[in-house]
Amino acid sequence: MGLIVQKFGGSSVKDRDHLFRVARIIANTRLAGNNVVAVVSAQGDTTDTLLEKAAEITQEPSAREMDVLLSTGEQISIALLTMTLNALGCDAISLTGWQAGFHTNCAYTKARIQRLDCKRIAGELAQGRVVVVAGFQGMTQLEDITTLVRGGRDTSAVAIAAALQADRCQIFTDVEGIYTADPRRVPSARKLKEVSFDEMLELASMGSQVLNNRSVELAKKYHVELEVLSSLNPVEGTVVREQAKTMEGTCIKGMTKDTAVAVISILHLQDLAAARTRIFSLLAQNDVHVDMICQAADQGESNQLHFSIAAADKVKTMQLLQQCGVCDGGEILVDDSCAKVSVVGIGLQTNGGIAAKLFEALASHQINVKMVTTSEIKISVMIRKNDVDLAMRAIHDALVAE
Repeated sequence: MGLIVQKFGGSSVKDRDHLFRVARIIANTRLAGNNVVAVVSAQGDTTDTLLEKAAEITQEPSAREMDVLLSTGEQISIALLTMTLNALGCDAISLTGWQAGFHTNCAYTKARIQRLDCKRIAGELAQGRVVVVAGFQGMTQLEDITTLVRGGRDTSAVAIAAALQADRCQIFTDVEGIYTADPRRVPSARKLKEVSFDEMLELASMGSQVLNNRSVELAKKYHVELEVLSSLNPVEGTVVREQAKTMEGTCIKGMTKDTAVAVISILHLQDLAAARTRIFSLLAQNDVHVDMICQAADQGESNQLHFSIAAADKVKTMQLLQQCGVCDGGEILVDDSCAKVSVVGIGLQTNGGIAAKLFEALASHQINVKMVTTSEIKISVMIRKNDVDLAMRAIHDALVAE
């Protein structure tokens, strides 16, 4: 008998019909002779609704209380799905994150798993039950509820698969797998049969919304084979594993966009090196992740530092920079009209002409590039948000679809 961990996103359990469809997938997996742990997200737009309710009260809610609030969405889902499974004659039990053994640090809204005790899950599986676990949540040493950031449901599923040494971790979504680009935006996008952990990690980190990047990190670390497939259409999905075959004719596996970014610019710095050290140390200490960095230095007072952050950290970052005096008297500006487009694939730096074709594609549509970063496995450009869909199509046609 095998062990399969199956994660279902919010759109997969959004109403009664979807719940029964998911329950049948789980029941059929069980009938095929497998033990099943199902990890579930909050229904539909529940998380967004809860965020709106908090915003009606205050614009600066306590992070601890936000975790208490947001964790309720998954508890609704696991209870309803377990009832649905029982109605189909499949013995099942629901467990919250803390009942399932997720122990986290105290970084409210951005918690990390410190330990996972799967004794309760293993015990329920031994009794022949399907175990339905609330993803995205855990508990601190002080027994406070925490959440693992949005997308943490994938991380919860992979963590359980790793701890129980599951045969496979299946991630069910509303798409049929991992595509070279968002097929809703890029008509020529095609589904990949398989992709490597390294490539998927870059795609997830650069803005792909199919898998959370922390879940891919965990899968790579503990050698958990992932499969991304549709909960709506029973077709072959995409497998994410240690090694994957290179696509015929190109080294590029896909491209992503991230519109939830902001660019911070600090102008007129007198001592760029000292200010840079102070700024990035301060942001790191306050859990603000810096992505793309660009600087311009000379002997005068026109030294400039530009860097990108998540749009959600914009207000926090501006407050830190203004209040802590780390900017050497420089002028601080913020631009949230930007978007990041990334191309991912093994050997981009050694495959001549990739960068040239990318910039040619953008230039042919008069799309201006504000910032650029490159590595062996990715090229990212910062452009205006209004140009992002056109840029995706142009770059995909020039580099991926050829």
